[in-house]
Amino acid sequence: MWKPLKLTSWLAVAAVAWSIGYVYNVRYGGELSWLRMMYEEKIALADQIEAPRRLLITGGSGAHYTINSELLEQELGIPVLNLGIDGPVGLDVILPSILDKVRPGDIVLLIPEYLILWSEDGLGDRSAQFGMAIGRPGLGGIPPKQLAQQALLLGTPTLRAATKSAFEVIQTGKMTGYYSDPVDERGDPTVTKERTGKWWELPINEPASKHTIQRIAKFREEVEAKGATLVLSLPWVYARTDEKSVNNVKKTAEELAKIAPLIYDKESLNMKTDSSLFADTHYHLLPESREIRAEEIAKQLRAVIGMQREAPDSSKKLPQ
Repeated sequence: MWKPLKLTSWLAVAAVAWSIGYVYNVRYGGELSWLRMMYEEKIALADQIEAPRRLLITGGSGAHYTINSELLEQELGIPVLNLGIDGPVGLDVILPSILDKVRPGDIVLLIPEYLILWSEDGLGDRSAQFGMAIGRPGLGGIPPKQLAQQALLLGTPTLRAATKSAFEVIQTGKMTGYYSDPVDERGDPTVTKERTGKWWELPINEPASKHTIQRIAKFREEVEAKGATLVLSLPWVYARTDEKSVNNVKKTAEELAKIAPLIYDKESLNMKTDSSLFADTHYHLLPESREIRAEEIAKQLRAVIGMQREAPDSSKKLPQ
C-alpha cells in the first residue's frame, strides 16, 4: 500500500503545483494572462458596437499599437474597432480568433507584421497556449502533440517571470505585464511604451511565405462568406531600404494584392527611415504617428473600395 499512496501523493502535489502555475500564467500575473484579458475585452467591445457597417482592424501588435481608431472613425464616419493582439499568437490563430465577430457589411482590415508574414506554418510561440487560455484549444489547427506539450507548460511559470512578479507585488502591491495597460472604448492602447535601447533598421530578408499567402487567401473567403469585405495593408516598419529588403517588400505586396485590395504608399512601400516615428519596436508608433497613419489609412480605404465619408449616425451605439 505504501508505494501507491506515495505515488498518489506526488501526483496530488504535482496537480496542485500545476494549478497554481496555470492560475498565474492564464488568469492573473503572467504575460499570457494580460494578453487573454486584452483579447477578451476587445471581443466584448465588438459585441457592443451596433452599426450596419464597421471597420475591424486585426493583426498582431503592429496593428494594436499603430492606429488611432477615434481619428479614423471621424474620417470615415463609421465605427472603428482595433482588434490587434500579439504577433507571436501567429496568423493561423489570430484570424479565426476574430472571425466570429465579423458581421455582414463590415470591412476587415488586416495589418500583418513581416514577422507574421514570414512564418512557414502560421504559428508562433504563443499560438497553442493562447487558444487554450481563451477556451478554444487547438484553434488554428495546432498539432495534438504540440498542444499537449504546451498544456503542460501552462502550469509552469518561468523563473524570470515569477521573480519579476514577486518584486512587483513587494514594491507596488500588484503585478503588471506588457499588455496589462487598459484599452479604450475602441480597443486602442492607452499607454505608449518608448524604446530604451539603440535603434537599428529592420532588414526584410524574405517575402511573405507561401503558407501565409494561402492562409490570407482563405481568410478572404471566410470574411466574404460573412457578407463582409477584406482589405489588406502593408505595415509601417522602421526598415533597412537596401535592394534586397525593397525587393522582398515588393514581392510581398504583389502577392497580397492578388488576394484582396492592398493599401500602402507606393513610393515608400511603408518602409520608414525615421526612427522618431516609432515607439518601442520597429512596428509600434508614437501617438502623433498613429494620427498620421490613421489619416493615411482613411484616404487609402476611400480610394480602393470607393468608400465615401459617411455622416456620423446618432443611432450607432458605441460602448460606454
